[in-house]
Amino acid sequence: MAAASRKFLTVPEVCASLGVARSTFYDWRAKKRGPRCVKLPNGDLRIRLDDYEQWLESLAEKGAA
Repeated sequence: MAAASRKFLTVPEVCASLGVARSTFYDWRAKKRGPRCVKLPNGDLRIRLDDYEQWLESLAEKGAA
């Protein structure tokens, strides 16, 4: 897949999607419990949509109906 065709999310987009505060996202990140991030040269973070979806799937309860 070409890099230009990859979809990235911003931290505010992820927080809005999950309904959590930005501070919660950064707490998860510090504890290595959040989705994988890409750090840009300016320090901003981006989350690949594929990584975000895989992270959410990994949180799904096993055996839940």
